[in-house]
Amino acid sequence: MPTSEADVVLSVCGVGKTYAQPVLSAIDLTLYRGEVLALTGENGAGKSTLSKIIGGLEAASTGQMHYNGLPYAPGSRAEAERLGVRMVMQELNLLPTLTVAENLFLDHLPARFGWINRKRLRQAAIDAMAQVGLDAIDPDTLVGELGVGHQQMVEIARNLIGDCQVLILDEPTAMLTAREVELLFIQITRLQARGVAIVYISHRLEELARVARRIAVLRDGHLVCVEPIANHDSQQWVNLMVGRELGDHLPMGERPMGEPVLRVSGLGRGTKVMDVSFEVRRGEIFGISGLIGAGRTELLRLIYGADHADSGTVAVGNPLKTVSIRSPMDAVRHGIALITEDRKGEGLLMSQSISSNIGLGNMEQLSRAGFIKGEQERALARRQIDAMGIRCCGPEQVVSQLSGGNQQKVVIGRWLERDCGVLLFDEPTRGIDIGAKFDIYRLLADLTREGKALVVVSSDLRELMLICDRIGVMSAGRLTDTFERDSWRQEQLLAAAFAGYHTHDAPLASVAPKDIA
Repeated sequence: MPTSEADVVLSVCGVGKTYAQPVLSAIDLTLYRGEVLALTGENGAGKSTLSKIIGGLEAASTGQMHYNGLPYAPGSRAEAERLGVRMVMQELNLLPTLTVAENLFLDHLPARFGWINRKRLRQAAIDAMAQVGLDAIDPDTLVGELGVGHQQMVEIARNLIGDCQVLILDEPTAMLTAREVELLFIQITRLQARGVAIVYISHRLEELARVARRIAVLRDGHLVCVEPIANHDSQQWVNLMVGRELGDHLPMGERPMGEPVLRVSGLGRGTKVMDVSFEVRRGEIFGISGLIGAGRTELLRLIYGADHADSGTVAVGNPLKTVSIRSPMDAVRHGIALITEDRKGEGLLMSQSISSNIGLGNMEQLSRAGFIKGEQERALARRQIDAMGIRCCGPEQVVSQLSGGNQQKVVIGRWLERDCGVLLFDEPTRGIDIGAKFDIYRLLADLTREGKALVVVSSDLRELMLICDRIGVMSAGRLTDTFERDSWRQEQLLAAAFAGYHTHDAPLASVAPKDIA
């Protein structure tokens, strides 16, 4: 790995950031051409804040940076990108109403005499998409019609266009299939050969060890260490991240189960979800596994009334009673809540406070004569901040200033206050570090002890095997099989995920076990 002064592309000296309180303190870091530097730490440790300062989205409160030997203080993301510093964030920066091709080349659409040259745009998009394995997607497809995993790959492709000297990847594989991950790693190797320096943010230590030689660990806004990744094993790195020891066993405790409180019968919508039936008991965690595109998210949206079903029924309660759910409002009225995978787009008002976001699902108890009781809203928020361990400055802090894991806790806290009996979780730990993951696992166990029925969709098979009582596997829109705890095997679950696909080029399993760290 190059380490001479001539090889330094970016240096960070004494950089800090303060909002209501310091979130980043005295960071010193050097990035070399052609290297991959792993950046890790718990949610709220300061990873995203540091990345945003480098990428021009935030200004440092203290310290300075040098880029190619010159002072560097970008005033905006666009300015950083013009200089060759690109950032792929967890929260995607795409316009859903534009096509894939238009999103890729939005800032430099090929045009002549004021008209977009659609043929040139399409070919340029095909070439850019091929770099990240999106050959099968029509570049004229609207981005809003793609799944989150494919949108992530479009965002990566967009940032690889043109001159790129520093590339920041923030949890780039969180929603990718195994095949897409492999293609990303191949692209990373090519970028290194071109001399591109990459900051790779992830909590998956096995993944970091594969792509990086050096690792920087942040904890509570401080840089704990920058060392060769081979210096410690995974458990030692985890201990450095969280400042305490975490075991790899999760004691879920006694969780007695009762009678069924959710029954889905013959639910379907076109070819996305077809004739799906299952029951969930009081106090049970029912997992749903499958490949990306298998219909898992679509199934939850049908149960929740976010999409309209063509067929089937939903019954809830004790005793079970078939109910009409034509909207999310109907679902909430019947005690069903959905914690969506898309925190930014569907789960939160990013520009509003924690108290406002938690209050969203609890307006009946907070309003009088059309007015919100501010102090009661803040008290409600403080209760969930304490219960969920949300790292923040207080109920009035804006949600966009929180880490991804703490944003997820705000969404969950809203529905816990509502006291819904059936909770649907779509990728509940997406982009969340190991410490926060185990906190959420324990929270799910606590909810079942309170008699809640949980349905959990996850792309991480190891996660489902760790926390679930039963796992249903979806394949090509159908629920192909259901497995009981202590009787399932990993190979059975994977085989069921592929059961609905008959072609040899079916996508590799997004449910492949992942390093929980």
